[in-house]
Amino acid sequence: MLFAILCTDKPGHLQLRMDTRPTHLAFLTGLGDALKFAGPFLGDDEKPNGSLVVIDAETLDAAKATAAEDPYAKAGLFESVDVKRWTWAIKNPDAA
Repeated sequence: MLFAILCTDKPGHLQLRMDTRPTHLAFLTGLGDALKFAGPFLGDDEKPNGSLVVIDAETLDAAKATAAEDPYAKAGLFESVDVKRWTWAIKNPDAA
């Protein structure tokens, strides 16, 4: 099952994001095929201020556990994290 992990950074925490980015990217890479896609949300200033990560997980609890293991989450970057079941309906490469 696919889950969207929607994260909003705490205001004023851009430096924490940048400092933690290498371990965050290594974590995402380590998810292997479970990671479908990911990237930052951008503010009006074009700087990252949140994240969208879509993963394949067995359950909502498993997806939430993965989100909690993200180095960004562990570093306290996020003001909020929402994990939702998601269906890739349009342009899903796995459905081709």
